[in-house]
Amino acid sequence: MVTVVGLGCEREDLSEGAKSALLSGAKVILRTGETPVAQAVKELCPKAETLDYIYGASRNFDTLNKKLAAAVLKASKEGDVVYCVDGSVTDDVSAQAVIGRVKDVRVFAGASKADAAFAAAKVFSRNRTALSAYALGDVRPSLPLAVYDVDCELIAGDVKLRLCELFGDETEAWFVRGNKAKKISLFETDRQKDYDTSCAVVVGDTELLRRTRFDFDDLVRILRLLRAPDGCPWDRAQTHESIRQNMIEEAYEQVDAIDSQDDSKILEEAGDVLMQGAFHAVLAQERGAFDANDVLSAVCSKLIFRHSHIFGKDKVSDAAGALSVWDRNKQAEKGQKTGSESVSDVPNVLPAAMRAQKVAKRAAKYGYDFKDAAEAAEKVKEELGELLAAVAEGDAAHVSEEAGDLLFSAVNVGRLAGADCEESLKESTQKFIRRFCATEALILRDGKKMQDLSADELWEYYGRAKDDER
Repeated sequence: MVTVVGLGCEREDLSEGAKSALLSGAKVILRTGETPVAQAVKELCPKAETLDYIYGASRNFDTLNKKLAAAVLKASKEGDVVYCVDGSVTDDVSAQAVIGRVKDVRVFAGASKADAAFAAAKVFSRNRTALSAYALGDVRPSLPLAVYDVDCELIAGDVKLRLCELFGDETEAWFVRGNKAKKISLFETDRQKDYDTSCAVVVGDTELLRRTRFDFDDLVRILRLLRAPDGCPWDRAQTHESIRQNMIEEAYEQVDAIDSQDDSKILEEAGDVLMQGAFHAVLAQERGAFDANDVLSAVCSKLIFRHSHIFGKDKVSDAAGALSVWDRNKQAEKGQKTGSESVSDVPNVLPAAMRAQKVAKRAAKYGYDFKDAAEAAEKVKEELGELLAAVAEGDAAHVSEEAGDLLFSAVNVGRLAGADCEESLKESTQKFIRRFCATEALILRDGKKMQDLSADELWEYYGRAKDDER
């Protein structure tokens, strides 16, 4: 028999049932003997053992709890054991591990350290989050929040960094020690005079307009407020279709910010792109189609499924292998079994050069391709001839058709040569603009105007501008 006892936070928290278990003659093991309530147990059971020695031999929080649970389970093979943890068993991971692995187990839950911290800070709410300071890590808790086990300055520093990252340095909080709470700003968490096992940090549910840090739920909430009957008239009037173009514009602005290598712009534009996705989720929720949680669930599921070399049994050795697995899983996910289905799935709204390259790349996977760039270049010559013939005919529709064929053929040459044709064309266009401006500057410096010069003279100036660039 294993009995797991939550000792609570104060001496008087120990229940009569727990006392009976402690005095039953079973072996008593304390997770730690460094708390006031543990001292009360030692007075009742002088032979009680502690597991404090395990703390120094553990690399991290997970290792610590595994070793604590293992020590208790080992002792249980020799006879009845009473395992005591401070606070409630719901506060303690090692206690939960023991309970999960023993069939014959009895539990005295005990008073929660989190509840005691909330009560001391006078923060009351049905929806509360509580975590040990040792388990805070990368968890993103919601408010109101109690972080207990802030038992030393080092841990307090870790808690401060994480909570300030989530909620902002100046956010109002309470530092709890024993049953007393002191109001602080979060950045002061590691500036207190004393720390012990009773210390905790409590953060209340800060009003939206007083926050300096937000999460995705806040973004969705703001959009819902804007869409409410008494919200913003412009936001209320929008539909999926009316803001369709905004997504394209914001995506381009994000790319432009990346090209500028300006982190502040990248940050701003990434937020705008994210906001567009959230806006569509809110619009869909109003129609009963899906909501933001569905969107996040879908993209996470997709990432896991397509990265089967990380989350599954596939094996790859390089980026090319990873991309191959991604493409195969993507086709399986979309139920694409033919080349036609794959090629037709390339979005119509992509820029023309990008779409042409994607279509040709997908067709190539089914064997429909040129041998190399040189062979593709022969097609360019053929299409150029057909374009010139169409020009001679004077048929505008035929000219447009043949011009498209020529451009598509040129994209194939670039693709097989290893170029990103969309990027290449963008850079060439920018290069032409730069040289055009430099050409005009040279002409103006000579007291002339571009429109007054012959084609040969313009090309001469252009050549000079090109030479100056080198």
